[in-house]
Amino acid sequence: MPDTQKDRTNALHVRLAETQLAAAIISDPDTVAYYAGYWNYLGIEFGRPTLLIVTAEAAPILLTPLMESDMCARMTWIGDIRPWTDGGTEWRGPLADILAQLPAGPIGIEARTIPSLVRNAIEPLLGGRAMTDVGPIIARQRMIKSADEILTMRQAGQVAIAMMDGARLMIHEGAPEFEITLAAMVAGTREAASLLRDPEDRFVSPIIQNVQILQSGTDTCMVHRRASTRRLAKGDPVYLCFCGMVSFRGYKLGFDREFFVGEVSAEQARVQGVAIAAQKAALSSIRPGITCEEVNAAAEVVYAEAGFAPGYRTGRSVGMSLLEAPELKRGETTPLQAGMTFAVDGGITLAGTFGGRIGDSIVVTETGFDYLTPYPNEITVLG
Repeated sequence: MPDTQKDRTNALHVRLAETQLAAAIISDPDTVAYYAGYWNYLGIEFGRPTLLIVTAEAAPILLTPLMESDMCARMTWIGDIRPWTDGGTEWRGPLADILAQLPAGPIGIEARTIPSLVRNAIEPLLGGRAMTDVGPIIARQRMIKSADEILTMRQAGQVAIAMMDGARLMIHEGAPEFEITLAAMVAGTREAASLLRDPEDRFVSPIIQNVQILQSGTDTCMVHRRASTRRLAKGDPVYLCFCGMVSFRGYKLGFDREFFVGEVSAEQARVQGVAIAAQKAALSSIRPGITCEEVNAAAEVVYAEAGFAPGYRTGRSVGMSLLEAPELKRGETTPLQAGMTFAVDGGITLAGTFGGRIGDSIVVTETGFDYLTPYPNEITVLG
């Protein structure tokens, strides 16, 4: 697989020519970073998109706010950077100029992720050109990670494990949930900082951010509740999920564990044991050639034999985006290949009382898989 952003962009350039697309207008920040090596910390949510235009015949172009253009020039390999300012035509004027100079042919967009602000502006500028979804082409390219990407994702795994270790030290009777999250953020930030070097990594922040998914007690039946001021009590399960928090050099992972404060009931241990067993069954099935739905089915057999119904998919591809293609779920027939990376989960919800969960990120190898988040996966009582 291409190892550099330039190689990746050149590969997309070739695919555009093969599919007779004049250009692709890329607006998703993760995809821009994947090809250009540049991320704009303050973008579409402030009405300031950064757009990457990859053509079938010419060099790529980056449109970015003037205030970010110096940082952009230092981060990207792309030479043609066209700054724009607030007011007037903003980015629409330069984009219209670029489109006017392109040869005939459809224009590709990422239909699933393009913001309506950008799509609505592009359509009147096309001058009769067709607009087509280039998302599947990009998704296929991003499915298989290069050796350099996998190395970065292993480092992201180190950050995730540091976060889990920092969090579990704060799990004890009387501890407020938010203090557990703060401990995870500090530990993850310090681990990320230890992997970065100045000035080479000047534009990579080690700071762990976003609001952690964390529940305790009977609220563990709520998969995505965030950390609150609730204090832990003896016998509480505590569910820690770092999906949405772990990000190192732009690469994201999934990583979940559940702990118990002081003691664990027989029913909690049974449910959590089934969740662990379902994840193990899914992981044991992973190898090149098996389909995504077959991995999911391996987990579902465990749930069914224990008398439970599956609550959600078994996994999702991870990389520069929190959700990439393909997913480990019913109906997904894509075969696994070495170099694919997934978050693989086990989870059971008992409405109103308890949820048992576990999750890890892995990379598919030629013979099976390797953990990106190697961490104990047994029932653990703390405090």
